[in-house]
Amino acid sequence: MAILLIVKAHPLDSQRSYALRALEHFKTSYQQHFPADRIEEVDVFGDIPVLDKELLEAITLAKKGQQLSVEQEKKLARYNELTEQFLRADKIVIANPLWNLNVPAQLVSWINTINVAGRTFRYTSEGSVGLVRGKKVLHIQSNGGIYAGQDPAARYIKSIFTFLGVEDIYQIFIEGQSAVADQAEAIYEAAIRQLDELVATF
Repeated sequence: MAILLIVKAHPLDSQRSYALRALEHFKTSYQQHFPADRIEEVDVFGDIPVLDKELLEAITLAKKGQQLSVEQEKKLARYNELTEQFLRADKIVIANPLWNLNVPAQLVSWINTINVAGRTFRYTSEGSVGLVRGKKVLHIQSNGGIYAGQDPAARYIKSIFTFLGVEDIYQIFIEGQSAVADQAEAIYEAAIRQLDELVATF
């Protein structure tokens, strides 16, 4: 049995988001192909700690074995919980929109919980080394324009997981539905066909 972690990075729902609509399709198809697998979900617009001054101080204090405030303990516990959830997962699917050539800030906050020195990467005299091996990542992104994977958001997601050591990274873009609005459904269906081809071996 494998664990699939779904990361929802859109504040709307599948009726108003192409990315989440595609994610729901993928999830249904995945369950049909791998009924024994466990699926976990995290909504980045929910309880995701921001890597702010309070959390940074909590991390430093915890490393020194010093006392944390109640709020710091709560934030750090959630931060560590998200790190462990990521490490447990065998496969990760992220669905997000392209906002102003970037991913939502809340998704960045989640990504900060999985980039942990000594856990998911380590420093060496020759540079950083990713410690995450054997996982698969699927990135689904909806773009109003057409960028063919060269927008900063798509490149950011790919570079992050490459940095962590992930080798199997797939990206599917639902793009151009604003640029050519009369073809929006056809664009969506083309992306769904790509997902259908991928799901059986993901």
